Amino acid sequence: MGKKFLSLEQVSVNLGSKKVLHNINLELGNEERWAIAGHSGSGKTTLANVLAGKHYYTGRITASFADGDHFHNLIRVVDQQHRFKSLDNRSDFYYQQRYNSNDDDQTITVEEELLRRIGKDSFIRHPNITEWMSMLHVDQILSEPLLHLSNGENKRLQILEAMLEKQELLIFDQAFTGLDVEGRELLNKILWEFSKQDVRFLWIGSLTEIPDCISHIGILESGQLKATLLKSDFDATRYHQPSAIHRPKELFGKIGTQEAGAFENAVRMKNVTIRYGERLILNNINWSVRKGERWSLTGPNGAGKSTLLSLINGDHPQAYANEIYLFDRRRGSGESIWDIKQKIGYISPELHLFFDAGSTCFQAVASGFFDTIGLFRRLREDQGQLVRQWLSILGLEGKEEKLFASLSIGEQRLCLLARALIKCPPMLVLDEPCQGLDDIQAGNFKDLLDQYCGQFNTTMIYVSHYAQQIPGSVNNHLKLDAGRIMENPSSSTIRPDF
Repeated sequence: MGKKFLSLEQVSVNLGSKKVLHNINLELGNEERWAIAGHSGSGKTTLANVLAGKHYYTGRITASFADGDHFHNLIRVVDQQHRFKSLDNRSDFYYQQRYNSNDDDQTITVEEELLRRIGKDSFIRHPNITEWMSMLHVDQILSEPLLHLSNGENKRLQILEAMLEKQELLIFDQAFTGLDVEGRELLNKILWEFSKQDVRFLWIGSLTEIPDCISHIGILESGQLKATLLKSDFDATRYHQPSAIHRPKELFGKIGTQEAGAFENAVRMKNVTIRYGERLILNNINWSVRKGERWSLTGPNGAGKSTLLSLINGDHPQAYANEIYLFDRRRGSGESIWDIKQKIGYISPELHLFFDAGSTCFQAVASGFFDTIGLFRRLREDQGQLVRQWLSILGLEGKEEKLFASLSIGEQRLCLLARALIKCPPMLVLDEPCQGLDDIQAGNFKDLLDQYCGQFNTTMIYVSHYAQQIPGSVNNHLKLDAGRIMENPSSSTIRPDF
């Protein structure tokens, strides 16, 4: 088997009153390339954070590359979400800030972030810096403020930073999250190169997306290590058996629909163009979304999808400089941002990142009534009942009083999905809604959306980098690339290109 570089003996972790990891025993060999896989909430991220010294644990961890507990300092976790600081070392950014050009000078650029991380000399002299930046397309965004990066661009930067830092072990926690097809293929190739160069890494992820170079797999279930095996012996169907939840029509009977008034087009854009300085983000967009239509919006990382959605959701100030109509009313004709948000159920990776971590699960869902990042009003009794109903629908019973920050990433995302749906708006704008969910949760949510939209004739715009996550009720497809529409947006026969 060869020499072991990391061993875990009887490792257990309690977070609050909950036991998250139970007596984990695991040995990783120098020549082995491991993945720890499991469903959402199984304890994978907790295990990664234990190895990085972020959680107290009982049991014993030993590493061949360090004495005692010093190994924690030689392990780097590439987190699911990328958080960064401003020039004055603050991290209290607000959600809409990325779209406000007046705040550009509050965040460092990508190049400044890299220099801060590894130092100027290391940056200049690193033998692979030019090659790796080009491979990850980071060389194209060096002058961009961190605040303006898309979800996928942020992930590419995280990966580059991890590659440049001299660590004994890199832990990739759901590193495919946020990456487009090209990005996932590229990361797969990079990990192959790592394995050839004896770079040690540990992959944390789902049961169905395991990199090609992995040799061994550990299966986590409810905080317990259920199995360790060779990848060649791994059969995902033994651990992954999704089954659709058949929800009766009366499930939504008490929810009712929101009165939005008569409208023909939920969205209409005419020659819409968005710039940040010299950088062109959206280029002459003409697009209409009629009432009751369901659209997929696809395109590579940095194509302009999130910016396009921010114009619809009322978050982008340049909407007033363009000809945009929402629910047949032109932007800037007297409506407030809250008038717009009241008619839209919204979720995005950025909303998740900036959401109030001090909210309870109940408060996070209830904030959807008011479109706020946290709950600041008293609920009516019927609204409280709806919150509990949605918690039940999405499998969050018993989590009402749990702090948002204490939930798993998947549970947090389910809270925000319930938040988007709870007021039964005439339009849903869902940007990567299944990010953080395992395949069973994603499949069940997709089925739920089809039933929901069918019952209420809900208009929907749905963004995903995964074709299998797009609901069956979607029959219109728009693809963006470099800020341009790549295909005829009026055709319902065009399928997204993945």
